Amino acid sequence: MPPPKGDERRLRAKKIVAYLRRSYPIPKSELNYQTPFQFLVAVAMSAQCTDKVVNRVTDTLFKNYKTARDFADADPKTFEKEISSVTFFKAKAKYIRAAAKIVADDFGGTVPKTIAELTTLPGVAYKTANVVLGELYDIWEGIPTDTHVKRFAKRFDLTDNNDLTKISKDLERLIPKKDWKYVNNGLVLYGRYTCPARPHDCSQHPLTKIWPPSQARWPLAR
Repeated sequence: MPPPKGDERRLRAKKIVAYLRRSYPIPKSELNYQTPFQFLVAVAMSAQCTDKVVNRVTDTLFKNYKTARDFADADPKTFEKEISSVTFFKAKAKYIRAAAKIVADDFGGTVPKTIAELTTLPGVAYKTANVVLGELYDIWEGIPTDTHVKRFAKRFDLTDNNDLTKISKDLERLIPKKDWKYVNNGLVLYGRYTCPARPHDCSQHPLTKIWPPSQARWPLAR
């Protein structure tokens, strides 16, 4: 009798995480920032947008906006124009300014250190909250799922879900908490620099060798 599907997934996840731990041992975002609130802003802007575009925008933006109060006091129309290169910039501008006001007024300008508090901020959901907690405070209360993590979770048959938060919860059940910190950062970098989303021959890629059937699975990233 074959092992239960959950056991197979757990073993496969263990091997994948072992590779990620070796290859990307220090989780670190490629988004540029100087202050904690700038990082929250950069993550918010990166939704459905590449880090390269976000970094290009923030290279100028962050010279003028450093603290939560700076963002809260930004002129709405000017701020929209300043971030107009990112996707959905009007909505993101609104959320960022609203979140900045809450952080400045209710949290003394300090980015909150819990999922519960972070997710009270406009535009901050489970994924963003966990990325921010991990990067700023080395607190790993969950596995953030973005398009890269979703793609590999589907390719390696680690989930039956499409919703990002549900995928996070599936991965958290399969992977020991001590290893959560390696998953998002590792799969993001692996997806950017080793195995991009477009179908290609990846038979010799390290993770494909762990589970060769993944070569024939090319789920949509979004």
